[in-house]
Amino acid sequence: MVPPKADPATPSAPAPAPVTLAAIIGAHGVAGEVRLKVFADDLSAFTRFNDGALTLTSLRAGNNGAIARFAEIRDRTAAEAMRGTALTVARSALPPLAEGEYYHADLIGLPVVTLAGEPIGTVVAVDNFGAGDVIEVERPTGKRFMVPMRPEAVPEWSPERMVIEPDFAA
Repeated sequence: MVPPKADPATPSAPAPAPVTLAAIIGAHGVAGEVRLKVFADDLSAFTRFNDGALTLTSLRAGNNGAIARFAEIRDRTAAEAMRGTALTVARSALPPLAEGEYYHADLIGLPVVTLAGEPIGTVVAVDNFGAGDVIEVERPTGKRFMVPMRPEAVPEWSPERMVIEPDFAA
């Protein structure tokens, strides 16, 4: 028996979702520069965003984030119209992870369980207030709690789930 041939019109698997590295939070000046809220350690490694729709031409530190210039944004009016735009790159453009590292996008949406495997909730956000990442978990009731992303609180995580020490599941 010959196995059926794959239909080239049918994709085998969906492409991974793009990863958001920053968001435009407003205009800066009159020449088309924008203020960015940056979610990455180093945005300067990337020049093309949003499937090539935006080309980064300059980047510098600002008072509360970064100031950027994109070739496609020519004046303040265009910059203001971009407020709220997420700047994304293909997952394949990201560097590989070392052991114990993770991308925030990979944690969001993970089911959260106790060491015994009892369901607790879902990861809904990852924040960093300066002392390391903090995971925000939403229970099925809608109540949320935060857990430091440290081995004593989160002894295990994988692409399928996150395990939280019960003492931290307040």
